Amino acid sequence: MESVFGESPSPSPLGSTPQQPARPTNGSGDGQPMLTHTDSSGQAKMVDVSSKHDSTRVAIATCRVLLGQEAFDLVASNKIAKGDVLTVAKIAGITGAKQTSNLIPLCHNLNLSHVRVDLTLNEEDSSVMIEGEASTSGKTGVEMEAMTAVAIAGLTVYDMCKAASKNICITDICLQHKSGGKSGSWSRS
Repeated sequence: MESVFGESPSPSPLGSTPQQPARPTNGSGDGQPMLTHTDSSGQAKMVDVSSKHDSTRVAIATCRVLLGQEAFDLVASNKIAKGDVLTVAKIAGITGAKQTSNLIPLCHNLNLSHVRVDLTLNEEDSSVMIEGEASTSGKTGVEMEAMTAVAIAGLTVYDMCKAASKNICITDICLQHKSGGKSGSWSRS
């Protein structure tokens, strides 16, 4: 048995044999989903988008950073020693979206037309809600750019607040909406 990287897996120290990895379908129309970033032998590959048509692409992602009451109060009153957490995290999220193809190996380098990152304090659970939106006109979607924006913004909130609390949790990073391209629009229900 080979792994998706072409090597035989080593035996498990617990005595069990690793499970056979899922293989992409061959596109034979059997209705099974296909992994687009692997070739027929399971090797990683970058998707060739040269035959796709340009279309307007938009994606929205969200993230939540659970701060705890003490760190939340410091952020809300702008008393974190490193500075204005929400503004710095917003700028970091925008920068992160622009760097997605440098961070995620098989992402295409896109010319983004717009990136928006909004951070909102939520008193009910002492959290920061982060929403990111990315858009372009091109051959491939911007879902990864929107999710990278909120992830980097969340990590920046953590970095700026970690002196006040180590119990901060970045959670719920997910795509909320995408539009454009062959697959059209999708929204989380």
